[in-house]
Amino acid sequence: MTKPTDSGETPLNTATRLVHSGHDPADYHGFVNPPVVHASTILYPNVQATVDRTQKYTYGRKGTPTTEALCEVVSGLEGAERTVLTGSGLTACALALFAVTGAGERIIVVDNIYNPTRQFCDGQLARFGVATTYVDCGSEEALQAALDEGPVSAVFLEAPGSASFEMIDIPARAAQAKAAGATVLMDNTWATPLFFRPLDHGVDLSIQAATKYFAGHSDLLMGTIAGNGEAIAKVHKAAQHWGMNVGPDDVFMTLRGIRTLDVRLERHQRNARIVAEWLSAHPAVHRVLYPALPGAPGHEIWKRTMTGASGLFAITFKGDVRRGVEAFVDNLSLFGIGYSWGGFESLAVVQPVPNMRSCTEWPADEHVVRLHIGLEDPADLIADLSANLDAAFSGDRMAAE
Repeated sequence: MTKPTDSGETPLNTATRLVHSGHDPADYHGFVNPPVVHASTILYPNVQATVDRTQKYTYGRKGTPTTEALCEVVSGLEGAERTVLTGSGLTACALALFAVTGAGERIIVVDNIYNPTRQFCDGQLARFGVATTYVDCGSEEALQAALDEGPVSAVFLEAPGSASFEMIDIPARAAQAKAAGATVLMDNTWATPLFFRPLDHGVDLSIQAATKYFAGHSDLLMGTIAGNGEAIAKVHKAAQHWGMNVGPDDVFMTLRGIRTLDVRLERHQRNARIVAEWLSAHPAVHRVLYPALPGAPGHEIWKRTMTGASGLFAITFKGDVRRGVEAFVDNLSLFGIGYSWGGFESLAVVQPVPNMRSCTEWPADEHVVRLHIGLEDPADLIADLSANLDAAFSGDRMAAE
């Protein structure tokens, strides 16, 4: 068996690429999976080779056949020249920002960003004199006003927004940022490159929390940064300077998980739409924040920007119902209470959205519960949600509050 390639007239489709890229059985005595290489020291044939550094592998931290295999798969999905692996999604966000900005410079970050990324900007970047301006990047005017305030080294986007799921016009905002000379970064964990490829739409660095859908089984931490040209070269250099490395077993497990990414996302999306549609008709639910749902906030932007949706969305409850919201989440039986997502299981967590932004407002009386819809039968998930919504928001209970 020889390895399929994209060298012919018809390129490989995504599902085929996921199965066949990142390995050639002919290289490994016919074994389907690449080896898990545990390595620090790599030997050289002679002293001159240590000077020339021409051999493919030079030191374990700088790459092995295992890391190379995963990077090849991710780069193919992203349309990237190179992928850098990190120990978590947050590390990927932090490293990418660190690599493309410097002391005394300014960056712009979308206000509904993943909260740990905000904490990195306000904590570590601020220590090095990097100023962060938070902007409602859903507004062309707001972003332009921030760009006009002075030089900007980077603009960091996320869509849909973390916790509250606002969509923004990524190609348009990227074009604005590039016109101002900024490097554009995007956390694209929600859509994955299967449903949206940021590098095809003006973004310089596409970031994934591979912990989530890439790995897909809630058993490891991983981040990826993919890009082209100078931007990804800066990231790679910074990663080498920091001595960043990811353990080979986690790399292999992510590689194993990513082989089924296409079929898992198809089921996550199917289940999420069924559950979201049901929730949209429930009288206790104020809003369903799922851009793929017709009528939901950002649906038209999502429809013209992305080709699919994942299993993560939020529902809101209006009024003085905090205790009801907590009881609803506490008593779910098929939904675990947890912050990560992207695994096979369903999750629910209360999100304090007003505490996660600085320049845009969220109604104080609108409570947010984020749901990740897993691979269970959606009928069972709906039954669980229905029973607990009815119990938590019955007339007697609400009157008591």
